[in-house]
Amino acid sequence: MKLRILGCSGGIGSGAHTTAMLLDDDILIDAGTGVSNLTMEEMVKIDHVFVTHAHLDHVACIPFLVDTVGFMRNKPIVIHASQETLETLRAHLFNWHLWPDFTKIPSCDSPYMRYETLSLGGAIDLTGRKITPLPANHVIPTIGFQLDSGQASLVFTADTTTNDDFWAIINTIDNLRYLIIESAFCDQKRDIAIRSKHLCPSLLAEELDKLERNAEIFISHLKPGEAEITMSQIQQNMAKWNPRRLENDQLFEF
Repeated sequence: MKLRILGCSGGIGSGAHTTAMLLDDDILIDAGTGVSNLTMEEMVKIDHVFVTHAHLDHVACIPFLVDTVGFMRNKPIVIHASQETLETLRAHLFNWHLWPDFTKIPSCDSPYMRYETLSLGGAIDLTGRKITPLPANHVIPTIGFQLDSGQASLVFTADTTTNDDFWAIINTIDNLRYLIIESAFCDQKRDIAIRSKHLCPSLLAEELDKLERNAEIFISHLKPGEAEITMSQIQQNMAKWNPRRLENDQLFEF
């Protein structure tokens, strides 16, 4: 399996794109503004979008993706998400007011897009690629994902904060190789991180102390205006983990 980082920022700006990751050439993990880095030829190959939660920075490009390539495909793009997230997408995004309902275009029998409900722990197997929803703790219903090739696993926490249930599962993954975890704020904004159910370096340090597996750790969701100070705080306080900043176009093979 190959995972290419299309966007991993907590905001936008020159060179900054919100969360989107391309698994092999046919699966998206979230669909933030990073999807705009794909070519038309790459977009038309996408068969599945796995969504962590309904916040705009993670779903913003689903409407544009479907609208752009739907007519070029012979089958619908499948949006995989929790029941709560799918209900939000139906009610507030693909509702004919904010965007057309592509589960009914060009017809209900032959749509450009369809939904599939995910449940925690319910693994989806796509030609030997195992994708398992994991618990996250955010201000709206959110899930992370374990991507398992059989030889190794990559775990993406999604947007989250303190979450003992997550670590109880992670510590059972024998083939864990990579962990992508967020730190949306620097420690000067710890109070905001707590209220918005994100992590900051001090909270992240407390969470990583619960990790009992060896893994390469990468930090996502950094705010463009304070990414450097946040990473400096992380590296000072968590040197034993050697956490690194997740970068656009980074490629993981596992």
